Amino acid sequence: MEVIQVKLPFNLAGGVKAYRSKVWPGLVLEWREGHLLLELPSEADSISSAVYGGGAGRLQRAVNQYVSRDYECSNPVEDMKNKLLEWGYPLEGCAGLMTAVPLEHAAVAEEDIGSAGIVCCVTAAAGNAARAGSERSVLAAYRPGTINIMLGINGWLSQSAMVNAVMTATEAKAAALADLGVMDAENGLIATGTTTDAIVLAVSGSRGYAAEHVYAGTATDLGGAIGRLVYSAVTESLRSVKAAQSASRARAEESQAAHGVQVEGSQVADGVQAEGSQAADGVEAEGSQVAHGVQAEESQAADGVEAEGSQAAHGVEAEGSQAARGVQVEESQAALGVHAEAPQPVQPRISKNGGRE
Repeated sequence: MEVIQVKLPFNLAGGVKAYRSKVWPGLVLEWREGHLLLELPSEADSISSAVYGGGAGRLQRAVNQYVSRDYECSNPVEDMKNKLLEWGYPLEGCAGLMTAVPLEHAAVAEEDIGSAGIVCCVTAAAGNAARAGSERSVLAAYRPGTINIMLGINGWLSQSAMVNAVMTATEAKAAALADLGVMDAENGLIATGTTTDAIVLAVSGSRGYAAEHVYAGTATDLGGAIGRLVYSAVTESLRSVKAAQSASRARAEESQAAHGVQVEGSQVADGVQAEGSQAADGVEAEGSQVAHGVQAEESQAADGVEAEGSQAAHGVEAEGSQAARGVQVEESQAALGVHAEAPQPVQPRISKNGGRE
């Protein structure tokens, strides 16, 4: 496949907010607050699935409005109309799309094939990727488009060729999703688009190329170029969105890691402070215990001396008492012994004949 140069032209930080086509002179794609504006140099034939101003008709400009993912979309036509009036755009000749893709991810590719100039702008994401032809849940109301394609052709096409160009653009979108491996989350099959895709095709009708296109299928130069440009722009916009999401996750992880280090540092500091406090309390407690221990030992020693003195005094007193009692006992026993040793009087014995012996 021929390599197509795809640009992400809007560098908001660098102040780049406009892209001027090289293959359709006067066509300007501009980033404005809340929307992309595709301004044509003059009215062109158009066919689109735009939520506002869709169908076949004449087109002067197309707007791709950014809305949040939680946009309350009960009346998107009225919402878009009010926004167009707020931005100062005439309602006549205007097509309005809605997208939840940040507009800086818009990818632009263009090519001059010698019989027409083709410019393509895509905003794409695959959060609600779906596969046509499979059973799946349906939406009860409108949702902002996830893959929006704005396709401009500077040349002459028949109305049937315009329809053919939309078919080829849709096939190229499906091919890009398949090659990127984008799946329908409900059934695990390769997605062919998302549930809310939209397309705007504008054709200048210029005969400056001296060519009339009545076909725009993949077998034609025009169809081949449309396929390459749409495929490349869808791929690049999806890659840009994915890269931004990865970078956002990385920053969140770094922030969490930094916060974790900060928390750990705080916990360490608190731990050191707690240990220091516990150590100080421990020293104070040990000092108090030592002081109490010394006091207790001194008290016990004093009590011991007093007890020993008391016991000694009692011992002396007891010994004195016992000695005194011993002397008294001994004296008593001695006195008793004296009495015991004194001779007892001898009683005379009487004989049988009444005489004394």
